[in-house]
Amino acid sequence: MRLDGKVAVVIGGSSGIGAATTRMLAAAGAVVAIGFNRGLDRAAELIGELPSGAHSLFPIDVCSDASIRTAAETVERHHGRVDVLINSAGTTRPIAHDDLVALDNGLWDQILAANLRGPFATIRAFAPMLKASGDGVIVNISSISAFTGSGSNVAYCASKAGLDTMTQSLARALGPEIRVLCVSPGAVATDFVAGRDRAKLESGALNTPLKRVIEPEDVARAVMACVTHLTATTGARIIVDGGRFLV
Repeated sequence: MRLDGKVAVVIGGSSGIGAATTRMLAAAGAVVAIGFNRGLDRAAELIGELPSGAHSLFPIDVCSDASIRTAAETVERHHGRVDVLINSAGTTRPIAHDDLVALDNGLWDQILAANLRGPFATIRAFAPMLKASGDGVIVNISSISAFTGSGSNVAYCASKAGLDTMTQSLARALGPEIRVLCVSPGAVATDFVAGRDRAKLESGALNTPLKRVIEPEDVARAVMACVTHLTATTGARIIVDGGRFLV
């Protein structure tokens, strides 16, 4: 299904899952506004790869309400509308779950601000334009850590559990004009988690039913399904992990 005439905003769109999603949205005909924090060079390179269109870049710090408001104003001024919002920005740091001292209050606050409060504040800022679309959709990039309790650290798991619950709450609150879903990958072949190289991903994949490494494009295809095909679905969690959560 095509997205010609639609405007999609991808927060954290300069790398990893966000970049893969940006490419697919643009290939389907959408005009994409790429939100980046520190990845200006990556975002500029990415936008040069996209099919021709009025694509744009804008800076955004999801831990800053002022930055988020400015980003929404920039997108509205440049594009005049928003039909799709992808929340793909986030942060983490590998810390063993039994190391309660290393997971200090500062890191807790940082992770919750970026992974939970940030997506909410971004949705709040873009909601008027999504409602005006009449057929808006929000996709939050979550994680199987939200319901397995396993992941890079305890705070990360908690932040994604909160994101899942928030997705359900906002699906009730924002319908029928806006659908809200989350896509929940397992370990993905990106540099998001420090120290998780390809060998570790391949070793972990052997323990899953599908025995394959999850690529950013696998997650992006699930996002596209939420946008283009699951039009009677809201508040749902779409799992993309090769069956890892089953083990």
